[in-house]
Amino acid sequence: MDFCNLKPKEMKKNLFCIAIVIILFGCNADKKESYADGASQEVVLTDQSATDTLATPKIIKTAGMQFRVKDVQQAKETLSSHLKSQGGTVIEFSIQSHIQESTKVAYSLDSLKEISSYRKTGMLVAKVPSDKLDEFTNTVAKMAVFVDSQDMKLDDQSIAYLANKLKAQNRTEAIKQINKTATRKSNNVETSLYVKDGLVDKKIENISIDDRVKFSTITLSFYQNNTIQTHIIANDNLYNYKPGFFKRLGLNLIDGWNYFKELILVLSHLWMFFIAGFAVFFGVKYYLRSKNKPQNISK
Repeated sequence: MDFCNLKPKEMKKNLFCIAIVIILFGCNADKKESYADGASQEVVLTDQSATDTLATPKIIKTAGMQFRVKDVQQAKETLSSHLKSQGGTVIEFSIQSHIQESTKVAYSLDSLKEISSYRKTGMLVAKVPSDKLDEFTNTVAKMAVFVDSQDMKLDDQSIAYLANKLKAQNRTEAIKQINKTATRKSNNVETSLYVKDGLVDKKIENISIDDRVKFSTITLSFYQNNTIQTHIIANDNLYNYKPGFFKRLGLNLIDGWNYFKELILVLSHLWMFFIAGFAVFFGVKYYLRSKNKPQNISK
């Protein structure tokens, strides 16, 4: 275009258009630069958050011990006392007695002596402050008669904790963007609820990790040597409660006489049948005798 041949009015018009184009181009460039700076800042913040999280490792400790004690019940009470003094708590325990062998011998006419050999075991699950776990296990080892086994496991949950934290941040930003464009007729509300539930899950998981990092779980299994215990119990053999031989013989004779009298009384109800039986018997006998008697033949 030849600007020299243009009229003044046309030249002013063209210069005005060129100025507008330059201004618009400059604004777009500023927006792109600002967006790029914001994205860069967000990445830096994310990296800084990751560094801060990894700077405090999330180590979950779990331990277990099996040992022998002098008395299971007393050991359970002592362990509970030590836990309470160190800020721990018992979350589960059980005590059981397992009979290894049992027998009964005669002690008197109506009594027996029961002799049992049993094994008593106990199990206790507790939460102990992580910084006092080693001290507590050393205390348990000192009170034990013999330690069968002792173990400890360290589980690093730092990466999982960081992942939950970053995902929670992403969900927070997503919720803000969804709420800005949410309408009653759109599905954004349902999507927002789904994202919010995911945010809650990640936060709960991290709370659980923090709790397990702060308090370690220890499982204690303990037992005592086999114990012999005797009890005097009632004789459950009913034969031993029967009277002696002669007394039982006299009682049986008396019972026999009573049975005989009862039999006579029963037969007395049947006297008509006896008479009828005798009549039939003699009638038949007389008939047979008269029939077999030889008859006199006159010559």
